Amino acid sequence: MGQDTFFSLDGPLDIAPGGGQVRAANFAGLADLARQFGRDARGIVERHGMEARVLTDPESLITPQQMADTLEYCSTLFDDPLFGLHMATVQDPEVFGCVTALCRSAPTIRAGIRCLIDYLPVVHAPDCEVVLIEGRETAELAWLVNADMGVNDQANYQAAMLNVKLLQSIAGPSFKPSWVSLSAETRTTDMPELERLLGCKVTSRSSHNSIAFPAHSLDQAVPSANRLLFRLLGGYLETVKAAHSQSIIDRVESYIRGSLASGNCTIERCADKIGTSVRTLQAKLAAENARFSELVERQRAGLAKSHLAQRQLSLDEIADRLGYGEQTSFGRAFKRWTGLTPQQYRAAC
Repeated sequence: MGQDTFFSLDGPLDIAPGGGQVRAANFAGLADLARQFGRDARGIVERHGMEARVLTDPESLITPQQMADTLEYCSTLFDDPLFGLHMATVQDPEVFGCVTALCRSAPTIRAGIRCLIDYLPVVHAPDCEVVLIEGRETAELAWLVNADMGVNDQANYQAAMLNVKLLQSIAGPSFKPSWVSLSAETRTTDMPELERLLGCKVTSRSSHNSIAFPAHSLDQAVPSANRLLFRLLGGYLETVKAAHSQSIIDRVESYIRGSLASGNCTIERCADKIGTSVRTLQAKLAAENARFSELVERQRAGLAKSHLAQRQLSLDEIADRLGYGEQTSFGRAFKRWTGLTPQQYRAAC
């Protein structure tokens, strides 16, 4: 009945952001920076319509506009015209999520950048487009946001520093940009600080944002290349990419599979992860003749059968992974689903 597997995931580890969303990981370190200025970051994010948990939960989803407006507000509040840049200096490229680990495990710099292009919009910011522009002597990693957010200079400063750090993590610490081009309206007095931190000449008020570097380096080997990790994580992200275009039921079921073990599998959190309201989610499910509670039961039943057939987990461990407080509760539910006890089902596999 079961099939042995080397390893498996029941579904994506988290819900990928949808259009008009970005992971709150961009706020990493904001609380500490605000504290240095005698401010409470909680009030800052709440001022822009976000809950305080976006400061501690990088997987929380916010809008690109909220992110840009918050960074611009902090720039004014802290009297720091390069606030986005300075915040990024204390952040890691892991802000971009697991795509960073995939880039670092790629065999070549070109392959690492291709991973960034393919998967950054999937796992971090769907409205952000990354492009590699190859010339004979120079290559450029360019980025743009496919949404009109008004003034977003601080977001571009942050992106520039994080992208330089990411390229350094792929190519090695000796990587140095040839130059950086930014659409930001940088003051002349701020240019020396900007160039010092980015480590190269910077052109502001440009038509696009990009980081330039020698084109020949694209085919250089990545020092941290890891073939196994590249294949495993690449396969996972490709699955997430495919799941991103799934139906509302598929997306809800993916959330359920990934959150049952946490004991916090609720329709409220599911709606938040998908980027909608509970009422809208309920209406969409009803249009598909489905209810959240029924989907939870269906996923529990399917996962229970799979775990029992694979024989790798004890009944207590299976109950815990399905979000049950004790094995007896799991046993009663399983018999309701199948007419058999978990022990009887496992014996028949």
